Amino acid sequence: MTNAATHQQTESASESGTVAQVMRPAVTTVEQDAHVAAAAYLMKHSGATALVVIDNDQSKHPVGILTEADIVRVVADGKDVNDLRIREMMTSKPTVCQDTTTIPDAARRMMNGRIRHLPVVEADDSLVGIVNIEDLARALLGPAS
Repeated sequence: MTNAATHQQTESASESGTVAQVMRPAVTTVEQDAHVAAAAYLMKHSGATALVVIDNDQSKHPVGILTEADIVRVVADGKDVNDLRIREMMTSKPTVCQDTTTIPDAARRMMNGRIRHLPVVEADDSLVGIVNIEDLARALLGPAS
C-alpha cells in the first residue's frame, strides 16, 4: 500500500472512528483511600501512565485520576508517598468521554483541557476504558515511521 493510500485510510478511519475503537479496555483502577506508594507500584507493574480512581468495584464510576506527573510532583515536594492517600492528590471529577465520542472530539477535549488521558465511560457513566494522547495521535496520524 502506498503512503497516499495509507494516509487516506487513516484519515477516513479517524474522521468516522470512535474512542471505542482505539481505547485501552483494560484500565488499571484504584480506590481513593489507597496510599500513593501503592498507586506508584501499580503503575510500574502494569505499565500504566495513569490510574482511574473509582468509587467502588461494583459501579466503577470514575471519581478521579492520578497520573505519573502527579506522583512526580509530590515526590519533588518532599512528601512521603507511604503516608499520602490518593484522595489527597488526585484530580477530582476528571474529564471523561463516552465510548461513542469521535476521535477528533476526544482529541479536542484533551487539547482544550490540556490533559493526556481520558477515562472512557458508557452511557451509565461506568468505566469501560481509557484513551491517551498517543492512542489518538496514532488514530489521527497513522503509525509512527
